[in-house]
Amino acid sequence: MKFNTKAMHANAIHDNQFGTHVTPLYQSSTFIFDDCAQGGDRFAGRDSGYKYTRLGNPNTDEVANRMATLDETDAGLYTSTGMSAVSTTLMALMNAGDHFISSDCIYGGTVSVINKVIVNYGIDMNYVNVNDYELFRKSFRPNTKVVYIETPANPTLVLIDIKKIAEITHENGAVLVVDNTFMTPYLQRPITLGADVAVYSVTKYINGHGDVVGGIITGKKEYIDVIKNPYLLNLGGTGSPFDAWLVARGLKTLGLRMDRHCSNAMEVAQYLDAHPLVEVVHYPGLKSFPQYELAKEQMDGFGGMIAFELKGGFDAGEKLLNNLKLIALGVSLGGVDSLIQHPASMTHSAVPIDERIAGGITDGLVRISVGIEDVEDIIEDLEKGFTKL
Repeated sequence: MKFNTKAMHANAIHDNQFGTHVTPLYQSSTFIFDDCAQGGDRFAGRDSGYKYTRLGNPNTDEVANRMATLDETDAGLYTSTGMSAVSTTLMALMNAGDHFISSDCIYGGTVSVINKVIVNYGIDMNYVNVNDYELFRKSFRPNTKVVYIETPANPTLVLIDIKKIAEITHENGAVLVVDNTFMTPYLQRPITLGADVAVYSVTKYINGHGDVVGGIITGKKEYIDVIKNPYLLNLGGTGSPFDAWLVARGLKTLGLRMDRHCSNAMEVAQYLDAHPLVEVVHYPGLKSFPQYELAKEQMDGFGGMIAFELKGGFDAGEKLLNNLKLIALGVSLGGVDSLIQHPASMTHSAVPIDERIAGGITDGLVRISVGIEDVEDIIEDLEKGFTKL
């Protein structure tokens, strides 16, 4: 089956009792056993049936397994939020005394969980420009267990060659984890490029409608098994059945939506690139983008995210954002409607300023998540905003 067919039908659950066409919502905290023997078998692992929703639920399993299928890998897990996916993965793959490496420009929430939580458990780490391969190689230690990257990076859109980083990571005996939220499996599949684990905030494109928070972890079974038990099940980061049901519904239109996000973003990026008040546009689909060739090689499309800097820096950006009417000022991304935000004061405000600047997140950087509205209306809204500068 091809992608859109799998996005609708892979691992689907049908209720044979009533003949449902759509997967039912299993909104139940617990599941009833036929007898004591069955209950004992389920807790002992001899019976794969459900026991308690924190430990497993048909709705959460359906969306996790479907995402694993789309990612062309072994297994998946559904979590309560994207940050739960990230934090549970990192905690499961490392112990006190270990070391890990992160690319130097990642989501601010991930920086916070690393700086405020992970390192408190006796785990050492470094933020590294992994595109400097010599520096990256020198960053490994005998106790380096994990390399964590985002590509495209949030919010600068800088790309990382997953195949190359996977090769260096595995040469040094470490595990590669890739945050693939911006691309989704429709545009990029990290496991097929050499990564071991992929993490997602399904709050974004996977659900696509701005009404759910959730996360997904996919990857090789040897890692997913450890992340699931004892970590996810005992830390309690399991997502709710209703949210998973909504995510499964959103997933069915992922391909259609991503096509529109990509085409709209390309037109908006070209408009911004030609605008006299714009200093620079960061979008992988522009031929002027420094990693344009890499984008064509490892991605099946250029995505719906754009970052740009205005002449006039932060003050100009603030004035533009305050004078938009159609494009909403908000910090999420990947929904059907367009959103715009200022990373330095919003999503990445918790990142220490020296780390933020080193990662390319300047005070004047603006990030836009291009929605699926008629692109002429998106551009008209930006143009009206520019007139206020």
